[in-house]
Amino acid sequence: MAPRSPLQQRSQLRRIAVLSVHTSPLEQPGTGDAGGMNVYIAQTCTLLAEAGIESEIFTRATSSDTPPVAELAPGVTVRSLIAGPFEGLAKQDLPGQLCAVTSGVMRAEAARPEGWYDLIHSHYWLSGQVGWLASERWDVPLVHTMHTMAKVKNAELAQGDTPEPPIRLIGEEQVVAAADRLVANTADEAGQLIDLYGAQPNRVDVVHPGVDLDVFHPGDRLAARAAVGVDADALLLLFVGRIQPLKAPDVLLGAAAELLARYPELRGRLQVVICGGPSGTGIERPDALIDLARELGITDCVRFEAPGPRTRLAQWYQAADVCVVPSHSESFGLVALEAQACGTPVVAARVGGLQTAVADGVGGTLVAGHDPRDYARAIGDILLQPLRREALANGARAHAMDFGWTRTTAGLIACYERAIEERTAASLSHVR
Repeated sequence: MAPRSPLQQRSQLRRIAVLSVHTSPLEQPGTGDAGGMNVYIAQTCTLLAEAGIESEIFTRATSSDTPPVAELAPGVTVRSLIAGPFEGLAKQDLPGQLCAVTSGVMRAEAARPEGWYDLIHSHYWLSGQVGWLASERWDVPLVHTMHTMAKVKNAELAQGDTPEPPIRLIGEEQVVAAADRLVANTADEAGQLIDLYGAQPNRVDVVHPGVDLDVFHPGDRLAARAAVGVDADALLLLFVGRIQPLKAPDVLLGAAAELLARYPELRGRLQVVICGGPSGTGIERPDALIDLARELGITDCVRFEAPGPRTRLAQWYQAADVCVVPSHSESFGLVALEAQACGTPVVAARVGGLQTAVADGVGGTLVAGHDPRDYARAIGDILLQPLRREALANGARAHAMDFGWTRTTAGLIACYERAIEERTAASLSHVR
């Protein structure tokens, strides 16, 4: 007999439709539009399946080589729908393809027996627009996760970055109003949904994202450094994520230059690794960080790495002295949690979900603002004090242990149950 999942299914949920229009969980996180949301969907859907709840994930095909239907894991199917050209379609152009995506979702459901899906979980506002219509058509609850919000991003915009357009703001407001329940990554995000979008407090559930503690864990630092090609005595600063102004990798480069100005003796040992690919408005200037490193005189200290599999990423975390997450806006910050799970202290911006993902003073340091000098000071306090780094490393791992994906998935199941119970109760009241 197969072992029972630690997630006990307490409802009659059989299968759900998951909408991820602008990016597929099959794509490599760290470049293009693929990031933490891809990881979130893949991890939670896999655990839902282990609990007996199947998922069918709908996304937009971005290559002619992509199979129309693929199995992500047992009980988890990914359907890639043709909507617009495969390549060259920017995320800001996707609203024009929502009709085609919705048509594909409707056709897939029409080929199934009536009542095939018990619930819809949409991710990001584009998916929410599709889910809104499907929910009404199928008469099933819509649960929505924003992941990022235009009003928050625009309020915390990086200098020179492009603000989110009005069509997104309007679309988000519509989805918030239409959803049966909303999933917020943190209490901070729940407050933003309520204060900025008028969400009803009793319809918002706070469910923290998680981290795969089997993949991301402390390891032999010297072995990890040998595996990724870093000197044993290097002072390694790591940035992981999509390269775009929102994620602020330029702040890390500025901090590195400031550190070398304060401590010239670090030249030759200090190494900054940028692990990721261009995304968003960063695609317009793919060489911006290379040019900045040259201007700052630190080209010899900076190394760029393409995104890779999670096992390789875990080696980078294990090899690093400090992981730096200086984002202008983060709904959560999975990178910060993954690094801490590997026992690597984090220096991160005191914004959004990073205030939950990072235990300030326990597993890392939160920095107010985006002045490279402040980051240099916080990083230096860890690099140059081995005992402090060791204490933060121990605290980081302990903090991350509270954020497994099993807990996240259990929170989602509870949210789904509430959505179905409320929809059923509303239907019965109308009958009476």
